[in-house]
Amino acid sequence: MRRSHVTTVSLLVALALAACTNAKDVLEPSAITPPATSGPVAPGSTAATVPTPSTAAPATTTAGAPATTTTPLTSAQSAAILSKTRLQIAPIVGASVDAATPLTAELQTRARQRGITLAGSADQTATHVLKGYFSAISEGKDTTVIYVWDVYDPSGNRLHRINGQMKAPSVNSAAGAGADSWKGVSPATMQAIADQTIDQFAAFLGGKAG
Repeated sequence: MRRSHVTTVSLLVALALAACTNAKDVLEPSAITPPATSGPVAPGSTAATVPTPSTAAPATTTAGAPATTTTPLTSAQSAAILSKTRLQIAPIVGASVDAATPLTAELQTRARQRGITLAGSADQTATHVLKGYFSAISEGKDTTVIYVWDVYDPSGNRLHRINGQMKAPSVNSAAGAGADSWKGVSPATMQAIADQTIDQFAAFLGGKAG
């Protein structure tokens, strides 16, 4: 009777030890998962996601992504990014010389206001190159300027595109279709496009860095 009792106890102890060992094996993934995730995610997510490692990975990536893409830059960070930028403006394509002159001048002015350094055409230290393509269409008493800017890196890879259009009353009633449409475009219209272009370029730099 004692022997059977001892045997029963021994079996229970063996089963308990086996259960502990199995439990330890099941919990091992939870010990591996937290170091692989970022600090803020581990405390709140490990307990719920350990039983299914396949769901733990998406939880950490989706929880981590907003932290890197939606965190707003401080004014100091934005200023630092812009101060390191050297922008080279390529010759304007499509616009008349009279229209391109106030555009280029305002691009330079706006860039300096935003803390962006301009690089000359022969400057090899440019970090970005801005190439613009323009067209103008006259409709009645109004003229619409359509523009596309491509942002390139020094190696010629396109990084970003800025496009839009601006409609304004024609300053020359004799302006017609085709090349003559540029006669109806005021310097103020081209300056406004330049301001928007630099502002959008600066926003692109901040968004890319953030």
